[in-house]
Amino acid sequence: MKFSTTTLTFIIALFFTSLAFGQNGDDRVYELRIYDCHPGKLNDLNRRFRDHTMKLFEKHGMTNVAYWTPLDNPDEKLYYVLSHKSREAAKASWAAFIADTTWQRVWKASEPNGNDIIAGIESIFLKTTDFSTNNFESSLNSGMWELRIYHCTPNNLTHLLERFRTFTVHRFARYGMVNKIYWTPTDADQGADNTLYYFLTHASPAAAKASFDKFRNDPDWIATRKASEVKGGGSLTSSIESIYMWPTDYSPVR
Repeated sequence: MKFSTTTLTFIIALFFTSLAFGQNGDDRVYELRIYDCHPGKLNDLNRRFRDHTMKLFEKHGMTNVAYWTPLDNPDEKLYYVLSHKSREAAKASWAAFIADTTWQRVWKASEPNGNDIIAGIESIFLKTTDFSTNNFESSLNSGMWELRIYHCTPNNLTHLLERFRTFTVHRFARYGMVNKIYWTPTDADQGADNTLYYFLTHASPAAAKASFDKFRNDPDWIATRKASEVKGGGSLTSSIESIYMWPTDYSPVR
């Protein structure tokens, strides 16, 4: 079988691109934590993390990965990611952290007269997909981060992952979006069978919009999406969440 020069060039490029998005070998457990602050308390929470909490996390075996606040943040939220060697290690680390007398002293000092900083906490344990770039290790300034959460229609997570693995991540890169990391939850009650979490970075909100406009109008994307929806019996997603965020000044990854 003979191929034209253009076809051969495309095949070679696709091969090397697939290596970049192939098996990532990352078996760590990631924990995405979302804190809702009481009104006016976000600065106090940031100060506590910056001056004390991060050091205590590391002391007890937890790795600080990244910290962000949303661009639009009326509820004063803080998002951050830790990594652990395993779920068992995470459980042991959290128990040791909570029992640490230094943490107990810092916690009480930061909340005088019982004025709580945090109104609510959400914790989601995550594992990387086989096509994840795992670009969290970069220390370069990445610009604006975007957390995207896809909720799948019944039995369609596999089809969605296949679409990302074989097409979407590569096409994102073509349009200037930086793939950072892709996850699925580890627990059934947190969406292990129907949810995809991932991070992209962009130069700005305007750059993000421009990139996605180009992506959505790409004829190859339109054809790929339609073909995947034939396999899935309709749309692969029931809803998509997008949150623009900036890293905090103390985030290890910026």
